[in-house]
Amino acid sequence: MVEHEIEMEEKGLLAKKWLWLSLGFGLFALIVLMPTPQGLIEVVDKYGFAEKMIAKGVAHDAASAAWKAKVVIAILPLAVVFFATEALPIGVVGILMPLLAYWFHILPKKEIGKTFMGDAPLFLLGVLALGYAITESGLHKRIAVWILGWTRGFKQPIIVLCVVMSCLGSFISAHALAAFLAPVMAAIYYESVRAASKGEKVEHDPILAKMLLLTLCFAMNVGGVGSPAAGGRNALMLGFFEDYNVPMGFGRWMMYGFPLVPIMGIIVAAYSFTVFKGIKIKDLTPGIKTLKEEIKKMGPMSRDEKIMGILLLVILAGWMLGEEHLGLGGPALLAILIPVMFKVVDWDKMLKGISWDAWFMYCGAMTLGALLKETGAALWIAKTTLGMMAKVGMGSGFGLWVGVSLLSGLLTNFMSDAAVTALLGPITLPMGIFSGNPAEPWGVGLATAFATSFAHFLIVGTPNNAIVYGLGIYPDSGKRILHPFDFVKYGFALWAICMVVLWLVGFGVIFKVVGFPENLLPQAQAALSHGG
Repeated sequence: MVEHEIEMEEKGLLAKKWLWLSLGFGLFALIVLMPTPQGLIEVVDKYGFAEKMIAKGVAHDAASAAWKAKVVIAILPLAVVFFATEALPIGVVGILMPLLAYWFHILPKKEIGKTFMGDAPLFLLGVLALGYAITESGLHKRIAVWILGWTRGFKQPIIVLCVVMSCLGSFISAHALAAFLAPVMAAIYYESVRAASKGEKVEHDPILAKMLLLTLCFAMNVGGVGSPAAGGRNALMLGFFEDYNVPMGFGRWMMYGFPLVPIMGIIVAAYSFTVFKGIKIKDLTPGIKTLKEEIKKMGPMSRDEKIMGILLLVILAGWMLGEEHLGLGGPALLAILIPVMFKVVDWDKMLKGISWDAWFMYCGAMTLGALLKETGAALWIAKTTLGMMAKVGMGSGFGLWVGVSLLSGLLTNFMSDAAVTALLGPITLPMGIFSGNPAEPWGVGLATAFATSFAHFLIVGTPNNAIVYGLGIYPDSGKRILHPFDFVKYGFALWAICMVVLWLVGFGVIFKVVGFPENLLPQAQAALSHGG
């Protein structure tokens, strides 16, 4: 039944792989063959990208360096088309990113290899292994009962899931939450449809399965605005504030960001109830009840569960306390070593349980992000967009915040949130200071960072998407529940809604109610005038 329904989904326009292959490569070739914009040449030359590329031996002058940046820009539509339509398997698309970098000699070959295998890919590999090991131990079911065990029906579990996950995502790594809750959602789904099936054969409801996984994913994403602990991009922005002598404390950030979190969580739930049409089974009680019964039969926590519980806490502590020295990959790789050492899982089974397709895809996304940053392509896109904003009266205050967040929110679906903040922060903060608004540079900085939490519509936008995609499988058949296009289909409208809520509630209400210190702008102007 599952195979039949999935085959039905792949028919129609999305099934015409050659059409999408032709479109992707056609757009790439069209942009490569177009004349290089003069503005791109000026940016690459003025900001030192050409000088660096010439020193590395990958360009001869500013014009050739700008041409390489244009090639990177041409990769963007190709990647979007292929990731969204699966014209090629997403793992193969990931491999295509460094392959194009090698062919066009965009960066030195040693640097290309480093972009594909760095801390972030190792981190994702560890998280995928963590999700598999926690599932094998059974700990994920116990955690699910703690969170959802008291809920009933259909709407109540979804609302609780969205609010709790968005709030937890403000303080705890959403990547770890995704790792052990994606299999839980699949288990709750399966037990619910099995209970509703009339005969021995399970009658699947693919729309319900997609809803549970994507709702989980979206809820964890929106929690990123809540506190500086939610992600590296928030910590980066705090560092930029200090550079301009206007430091912001943890509690002050929460005053601006955390009130948005439960609102966003409820919006995600309401959105899911609205857009996922055709759900046949609207009662999750059997799935939750079955999990509770299984937990009772399991009795006290087993040895394997205790090992995975301790390991999870150790990894979380490593991410929160030792990120500066250990990175994200260091603690995450314990999820491969410890379960095998203590025989919680078998090594060969773990290799089969890890979603290598999702991993290769994410590695390719890291390469694309590095190419955008190192060639100056991302800076040109940012400056061009910000220049257009100024021409339409969005150069200060609310208009600037809207424009900056729009650019940040779009870019974060193609690059990591930290990379977007690192790229835009040094551009947007001086813009805010020059605008003369008393709320700057906090206003424009928060606008830049907040929008990076809404990576809803591309699978490469955040590790949360990749993890949920990789671990979301039907328990009985092992078939994948989600397709990359599902993120576009269900995520783009939610991204737009989140942006509007950020503008109206965040900028229009919370910023005004909380207010900004009176001496903020003068201190930042003084720091800027002294080279801060």
